[in-house]
Amino acid sequence: MRKFTPLIAAFGLILIATAQARDLDQDEALRLRQEGVIQPLQQLLQQAMQRYPGARLLEAELEEEDEQYVYEVELLTVDGQVRELELDAVSGRVLKDEEDD
Repeated sequence: MRKFTPLIAAFGLILIATAQARDLDQDEALRLRQEGVIQPLQQLLQQAMQRYPGARLLEAELEEEDEQYVYEVELLTVDGQVRELELDAVSGRVLKDEEDD
């Protein structure tokens, strides 16, 4: 049984981690936008791009994390840095802005 304890603990952590964030598909995102629950990505993207003039969008996705809708955005800055931003899809507030590894 002791051999299985670390394995069981690791499996439990994986379940917890996957339960905390969920990617939303485009139909869900459209519905939330049409219902006025979230702001349009394009609007929030303009705000994010103002932080890094000349940056290019690499990736954007809408996630639900701990009952909060979050846009996760990756930008490539003009100096070659990849920045990962998390934007609150409801308020537009920047939750995270860090260099992506």
